[in-house]
Amino acid sequence: MNVLKDILYKVNLNAVVGSTNIAINSIDFDSRNIANNDVFVAIRGTVVDGHNYINVAIDKGALAIICETLPAKLVDGITYVEVDNSNKALAIMSSNYFDAPSDNLKLVGVTGTNGKTTVTTLLYQLFKNAGYKVGLLSTVKVLVDDVEYKATHTTPDSLTINKYLKLMNEAGVEFCFMEVSSHGIHQSRTEGLRFEGGVFTNLSHDHLDYHKTFAEYRDVKKSFFDGLGKHAFALSNTDDKNGLIMLQNTNAKKYTYALKGYADYKAQILENEFSGLLLSIEGSEVWTRLIGNFNAYNVLAIYATAELLGLEKVEILRLISELKSVSGRFQYLVSDEKITAIVDYAHTPDALINVLETINSIRTKNESLITVVGCGGDRDKTKRPKMAHIASELSTKVIFTSDNPRSESPEAIIEDMEKGVEPQNFKKTLSIVDRKQAIKTACQLAEANDIILIAGKGHETYQEIKGERFDFDDYKIVQEFLKQLQK
Repeated sequence: MNVLKDILYKVNLNAVVGSTNIAINSIDFDSRNIANNDVFVAIRGTVVDGHNYINVAIDKGALAIICETLPAKLVDGITYVEVDNSNKALAIMSSNYFDAPSDNLKLVGVTGTNGKTTVTTLLYQLFKNAGYKVGLLSTVKVLVDDVEYKATHTTPDSLTINKYLKLMNEAGVEFCFMEVSSHGIHQSRTEGLRFEGGVFTNLSHDHLDYHKTFAEYRDVKKSFFDGLGKHAFALSNTDDKNGLIMLQNTNAKKYTYALKGYADYKAQILENEFSGLLLSIEGSEVWTRLIGNFNAYNVLAIYATAELLGLEKVEILRLISELKSVSGRFQYLVSDEKITAIVDYAHTPDALINVLETINSIRTKNESLITVVGCGGDRDKTKRPKMAHIASELSTKVIFTSDNPRSESPEAIIEDMEKGVEPQNFKKTLSIVDRKQAIKTACQLAEANDIILIAGKGHETYQEIKGERFDFDDYKIVQEFLKQLQK
């Protein structure tokens, strides 16, 4: 039996009307899911304010209401609890409701603009191959050891996080690797969780539609490390100019990694090819199938994290050599015509630079590099011209197209992008609104040994247009068109 006062443990309460010594069934922040004897948490979202649905929740059987502002009219027999921050209260209550599941795991959070999915997914893979039961909370999927669930957000809501962590407890999972987004941190979704460690990958231009300024975006990321306990470790990439800022106020044990500057964990790229990377990590050579400078950082972060979690160095290097690339992250195929197609999630300026510079550092320059790229609708508009500028500077030919236009006009998004193209690069660019047609055109333009990069959507298997999701998989589509060329 769940008692409200137990679920409110460690929640900062401003006021209580009614009794907290009552048995409750479940917690929810969506009034549509409320049933008899539930607790409704009213959250002020960016679009909907849960406070407007308090009476709906009561009509559906809610016994208790958690809110930031008490309603003007209180209903007899209902317990009202006023808090400063409903998101934070929900996170702590969720942990209490599911018996603090993060306490029974070694939970590691990975944050940064780029690399979160790669680092968490490969850590899952590495620890699984080492013989452990492992959990994963990522953009691509949620894994409770071998059982897969579909992911809906980079960082799920706190109820969902704790529900999955509880399932991990029941499955005997020992380690869990979790992507921690700036949205998730800002909305207190990770509050009340006990992290064994935190990893910072890098910071670049993204989500400024939500955070407004780069400084705010940086400080939200930093607050994750500020919240780590003394028992935890904080591992940061100090080749990134914000790397040391992340460690400034943390109580956790501080560790650094870098390819260029001084750090606790160091690596050097010895060979960089389309088949993989040869790295020297802490003086030992290791071959990995991952490609590019940015993946050298990801591999080093994985190595350092595994060592901080207690694995032996020689064992870690062996396991790194067995890692397979992550879906939609520099995922490539070579056609019979010797055309290389690469699908990558690069949807930020920094990620696009990383992928294009990696390709350019490997290719001979005797072949063409054709880039297909778009930008998402209803998101940070300031990065659109930057993405187009980068693509047109670093490619032989560029096709601007739709990404997930959402509620915006794809033509208008492409116009925003085109503003970033320098006059000398105009002749390199084409605009084709239909993404499938854009990919087909890239395949038709390509000749033997040419390289096609399809950027922006990566692992996604849909396209979001006017509130609807349509099946769309970049990898399958380019594979299909390249096969047609072979006939």
